[in-house]
Amino acid sequence: MDLKTFRNRCLSLGQATEKMPFDKAKADYDKNLLVFSVLDKWFCFFNVEAFDFCDIKCSPEESQQLQDQYEGVKPGYHMNKNIGSVSISTRMLLTPKF
Repeated sequence: MDLKTFRNRCLSLGQATEKMPFDKAKADYDKNLLVFSVLDKWFCFFNVEAFDFCDIKCSPEESQQLQDQYEGVKPGYHMNKNIGSVSISTRMLLTPKF
């Protein structure tokens, strides 16, 4: 999936908004993070320049299931670890694990 399609999909969710809140960050990578939220609660973010991964909130059970099933899915360390999230590589095919 390309960046534009993924962005549109995120914005299609009810009351979803987007913003780039890290304009004062020191690292250029962080400045380019596009964050999606509903009612000011983040549910997804990715770097608009690199689009190398996206972090998506989900339940801990869903997170583990996706990690077990796909090579390109790792724990989402950039979000609250107690809620559950996944980091999905956008450069790696989501091929099933054997």
